[in-house]
Amino acid sequence: MEWKGRRQSSNVEDVRGRSSGGSNPFGRSGMGFPSGRRIPIGRGGFSFKTILVFIVVGLVLQFMGVDVLGMLTGGQQGSTVSQSSSNYTPSANDEERKAFVATVLAETEDVWGGIFKASGETYQEPKLVLFSGGYPSACGQASAATGPFYCPTDRKVYLDTDFFDEMQNKLGAGGDFAFAYVVAHEVGHHVQNLTGVLPKFNRARQSMSQADANAMSVRVELQADCYAGVWGHYTRQEGLLESGDLEEAMNAAHQIGDDELQKSAQGYVVPDSFTHGTSAQRMKWFKRGFDSGKPGECDTFSGNI
Repeated sequence: MEWKGRRQSSNVEDVRGRSSGGSNPFGRSGMGFPSGRRIPIGRGGFSFKTILVFIVVGLVLQFMGVDVLGMLTGGQQGSTVSQSSSNYTPSANDEERKAFVATVLAETEDVWGGIFKASGETYQEPKLVLFSGGYPSACGQASAATGPFYCPTDRKVYLDTDFFDEMQNKLGAGGDFAFAYVVAHEVGHHVQNLTGVLPKFNRARQSMSQADANAMSVRVELQADCYAGVWGHYTRQEGLLESGDLEEAMNAAHQIGDDELQKSAQGYVVPDSFTHGTSAQRMKWFKRGFDSGKPGECDTFSGNI
């Protein structure tokens, strides 16, 4: 992807070199990267033995000087951010990745700004927070383990660029355009937020069963994939794509399909637990947006997906 020398967005907040505590995530949407062992959702309460273990661990941590109450309350008893930016010196690779992300974000601003303008509307640009380790968002704690995500509450994309390394080294999904797909997907969630899709979903899922909420989440995520493809369509028109770029993005979409991730992690798949879509679905909807360049072709809520 020919990205160097192009406009960079001013909407990037670089907070790398800081660490923080925070609460659990809620209401956010992301790429669906693997984050180690997954905690089952919707199970019953804790046993007495488990509670006893929690108490003992809590007492040990308190004895060691750890603010357990602060951890449980999201740090409300004091400052949630301990800045170490004075000790942080970005490497040349860090600076290049920031420039890359800022350039891709600028390209999404241009594309979606033009699309909204053509419909007589004004595109409200999101902020993108570059963090390292952990950082608080309005949707809970951003961390390297949770992966890139969009928070509709503060209208910000959160990204630890170390996930580019995970994509390349663990998933075999490297390449500039594959990384750009990550940013464009999260911006796609911002578009959904502006158009009312995310608020409607977050209201509706409160009364849904877990299986139904998962199924609806898949449709939300596939639309964001399609919107990423729409952005890719215009990027190609501008002559920014190089040979093999489309294949990089399609490979990334394949590698992060729910079925592919589950087979890799546990050797089998559980379709009712899918939240982002299968490899085939993610590739299909990204390609649909890429081929058409039309957001209207990204209706994942009608019919089969």
